[in-house]
Amino acid sequence: MSDNQNKELLSGDWTEKTVTSKPIFAGKVISLQVDTVALPNGKEAAREIVRHPGAAAVIALVDGKLLVVEQYRKPLERFQIEIPAGKLDPNEDPMTAAARELEEETGYRAENLVLYNAFATSPGFADEVIYIYFTDQAVPGEQRLDEDEFLHVSAITMEQADAYIAEGRICDAKTLIAVLTWKLYAATGKLLS
Repeated sequence: MSDNQNKELLSGDWTEKTVTSKPIFAGKVISLQVDTVALPNGKEAAREIVRHPGAAAVIALVDGKLLVVEQYRKPLERFQIEIPAGKLDPNEDPMTAAARELEEETGYRAENLVLYNAFATSPGFADEVIYIYFTDQAVPGEQRLDEDEFLHVSAITMEQADAYIAEGRICDAKTLIAVLTWKLYAATGKLLS
C-alpha cells in the first residue's frame, strides 16, 4: 500500500465492524469469543477477544509506606507483590469495589478514595479496564479474605519497592503505575492524572 493510499484510508472511517461473533468459553472471571470483522480495506479478519468485567485497585499509603499484598500467581508460577485489587461485581461502582478490596485484602479501610486513573490492561485482545484509586487516609479495619485467597500483607518503603521491581517480584502494570504515582506524590504532594 502506498503512503497516499494509507493516508486516504486513515482519513476515513477505519473502525472494524463486527460481522459475526462466536462464543468460545465462559468462565467465572473471563469469557472468550472470536469475532469476524470487516476491515476498512474491505477484507475480513478474525479477532480473539477476552471479555473481563474490569477491576479496581488501591494505592494506599500508611505512614508513608505503600500497602501491598504478596500472593502466588498461578499464570506466572511464582509469588508476586501487588497493590490490593479485585474484580468488579456485575454493575458495581469501581470505587465501591476498590474500598471493598482494600479492606478485604489488607484489613485497612479508606477514609477517602480519589480516582487516580483507569487503564486498559491489554487492549489488543482484552476489554479489561482497571480503575486505580488513591488514599493516604487508611485506617485499620477488618481483613476478610475469600476462601480461595492466601496472601501476606505488608507496608513497604520506596527502597523496598525499587528492589522488588529490580528482582521481578513487582512486575504487574497496576503496581508499577502505583509505585511511580507514589514517587510523584512524595516529590510534589500532588496526584497527576
